[in-house]
Amino acid sequence: MNEIQNLQPTCIWKNFYALTQVPRPSGHLEKIRQFLLDFGKQAGVYAVKDPAGNIHMRKPATPGMENRKGIILQAHMDMVPQKTPESKHNFETDPIEPWIDGEWVKARGTTLGADNGLGVASIMAIMEDKTLQHGPIDALITADEETGMYGANDLPEGELQGDILLNLDSEHWGKFVIGSAGGIDVTATLDYKEADTDQEDAAVRITVKGLRGGHSGLEINEGRGNANKLLVQIVREAIEELDARLASWHGGNMRNAIPFKAEAVLTLPKDNMAALAEMLADWKETFNDEFKLIEPQGIEVLCEETELPKTEVPVEIQDNLIDAIYGCHDGVVRYIPAYPNVVETSSNLAIIDIENGHASIKILARSSREDMKDYIVSTLESVFSMAGMKVETAGSYGGWDPNPESEILHLLLKEYKELFGQDGIIQVDHAGLECSVILGKYPHLDVVSLGPTMKSPHTTTERALIATVEPFWQLLKKTLEDVPEK
Repeated sequence: MNEIQNLQPTCIWKNFYALTQVPRPSGHLEKIRQFLLDFGKQAGVYAVKDPAGNIHMRKPATPGMENRKGIILQAHMDMVPQKTPESKHNFETDPIEPWIDGEWVKARGTTLGADNGLGVASIMAIMEDKTLQHGPIDALITADEETGMYGANDLPEGELQGDILLNLDSEHWGKFVIGSAGGIDVTATLDYKEADTDQEDAAVRITVKGLRGGHSGLEINEGRGNANKLLVQIVREAIEELDARLASWHGGNMRNAIPFKAEAVLTLPKDNMAALAEMLADWKETFNDEFKLIEPQGIEVLCEETELPKTEVPVEIQDNLIDAIYGCHDGVVRYIPAYPNVVETSSNLAIIDIENGHASIKILARSSREDMKDYIVSTLESVFSMAGMKVETAGSYGGWDPNPESEILHLLLKEYKELFGQDGIIQVDHAGLECSVILGKYPHLDVVSLGPTMKSPHTTTERALIATVEPFWQLLKKTLEDVPEK
């Protein structure tokens, strides 16, 4: 694990390794906050925690460069806590175990946290480096970005000092993001009175797993399997054909991650157990045929007998819930007409929990158009309202409108071409970035997002491409040196 500290540039990798040793799952950030405050003190820079739980750092300009436009470097401190089924990792107490696999840095059995740990590590490298030439620098390391952008949403106004915002939360080296989609959390809930199970029935736990999962913004367009949407097909047929009943359902665990595993406990007559086994074998074959080019590692459909629960979902509630899950849109709704390769609107059927008299279904909807965001919310609301569920929305944030005339964008493109001999790519992302929220409070900022290459964030196959971190660091340093005067 220590070997990653010797990768180039060591100033970023040693800080990233230090971050992997501090637990920082979303919602549990006490340790990482203290770590960053202690780091600021050691680096000799201003560092405070604001009322929203964000960490602010500030570094004065190099003598003679006080008249340069102020730069705000921004990243988020939290990471998505996903682990493999066999992993015993506790994200609240255990360090991540990074390792080098050829040209990539990965983690053993968990998400790596390069999203957005490499951005934070880069900020740390800039704050502690006494040799860099730069104007005034602010750093904003936000809290709980992955669960609702809470730190950015509650960011106090008037505290940031700067004219330019460089967001360090992009995953494709050589691409400069100047716009992103907005998003909103949609939650449907229902309380119900449980029904007694038939004590003559058997009970089984059906699990769909082995899917790739993925980032619901960056990878929603790839058609990856959603474990909840696959499982509902099985459950519905078992209810219709085998007199099965739904006792519980648990699928997905992060609003912004495509669910790679879901499981349901069903009860059914013992005489139908053999037929269920045949049905599941057929579904496994169907799923693997349907997704053979997208989920080549193989989708698993498992069935195991389990203890008969005392209660289950009443028939009329069960049927309505299954219909709603079946009818819920998941995936791309529309691409941007002017940019047909960029997703405009999507929804991710992220989390389903049904048990003990309570059903909860959570979806993250995204769109770069407010009217289409309203449309997909209304679509989802219609489906779940017909099932008798209460539908609520929260955490809405607007899209980030592209500014192709951005001064900092053109400086970055110029520096990129001079350093590496090729043209940078301007991009608009479907993934939500905090830039739009920050711009709502600091509308004067000139904003671009950039970063080294990462693959499959929000999954246990998350990895960072080693060769892209060094040029990213070179570009960042050169840009700081050449920021224009006020």
